[in-house]
Amino acid sequence: MDSFAEFWTIVENVWQDTVLGISVSRLMIGIGILFLFFVLRSLIARFLIYELRLLTKRTKTEYDDLVLEALAEPFKLIPIAIGIFVAGQTMELEGMAALIVQNVVISLVTVIIFWGLYKITDPLARALSRFEHILTRPLTNWLVRALKVIFVVIGSAAVLEVWGIQVAPLIAGAGLFGVAVALGAQDMFKNLIAGISIIVERRFSPGDWIKVDGVVEGTVENIGFRSTLVRQFDKAEVYVPNAKLSDDAVVNFTKMTHRRIYWKIGVEYRTTKEQLRLIRDQIEDFILTHDEFAKPPEVATFVRIDSFNDSSIDIMVYCFTKTTIWGEWLALKEELAYRIKDIVEGAGTGFAFPSQSLYVESLPAQDRPEPFVPPTKPAKSEPVLES
Repeated sequence: MDSFAEFWTIVENVWQDTVLGISVSRLMIGIGILFLFFVLRSLIARFLIYELRLLTKRTKTEYDDLVLEALAEPFKLIPIAIGIFVAGQTMELEGMAALIVQNVVISLVTVIIFWGLYKITDPLARALSRFEHILTRPLTNWLVRALKVIFVVIGSAAVLEVWGIQVAPLIAGAGLFGVAVALGAQDMFKNLIAGISIIVERRFSPGDWIKVDGVVEGTVENIGFRSTLVRQFDKAEVYVPNAKLSDDAVVNFTKMTHRRIYWKIGVEYRTTKEQLRLIRDQIEDFILTHDEFAKPPEVATFVRIDSFNDSSIDIMVYCFTKTTIWGEWLALKEELAYRIKDIVEGAGTGFAFPSQSLYVESLPAQDRPEPFVPPTKPAKSEPVLES
């Protein structure tokens, strides 16, 4: 009987003081509360979002709606934090157990706040897109990425501080490690600084057609921290270090105001002065009256007899189209070529092509060589008949 009483005493002690002085009954109540809040977390988060959505519908801007949608995921952690807090209060924790629950709640609240800040950076980027005349799209993307990194770092440091982990010594150690890494990663930092200068100077933006002699020619797709992605016209991807694009001369064809046509047209030397003047005037008139060609003084336009070449009289055609789109520019060049051919042939002359003429003159008598007369074959003698 005494043994059974002793055993029952053990059971009571375990029931009243299982872990860190928490009785089984209070532990079960706390677990039940946590389970309830976990089950209802989606419903609670949905209720919060619904109430906030009623407020955002009263505003005319759409950015508060985007922010609310971005905060939907962090909001699902709020019921968990509330459940842990209520469970801790219900269990009447003391000492180490109370401190642990408190730190968990503070950590969850910190995560919710910085996760929410992390998520609203995307709607912020969309809002900043309205100011592209001040902040370019690549610069906006970089700012958003930098903000995300800052929120992650600060949030992580705040959680570590809650649990008594000093961040300052870690930062100091990371600084020493960073110096060692920086010595071996000079090119990476050089490319990073070059990328910043490209964005600040607005050398090019995603979608621009650029060319760097001996490096790449194609369409910019993304300006990264270290390199820029350029897609060539054969659809191949080329990752070019930012330092290469910052130090070398970059031709940005997208920023052209007009596209140039520069030809030298050779006509035959038999072309008369009147025919040359007629050809020149008609070509110039076609360019100046065509709606798709830019006119002086906006751009320079020249149609002139330029030079006497080895086998042609050259006419220079120098003009600009209003369009900068390559396909449309090619179509205008083709139209101009057809018209020039009609003009030249209509003037009664033709296009020259490389040719050479050989003139043979008679030599003076004293310098003439003696004519060579090949010997003739002697005639065969006929037989003599004897009588």
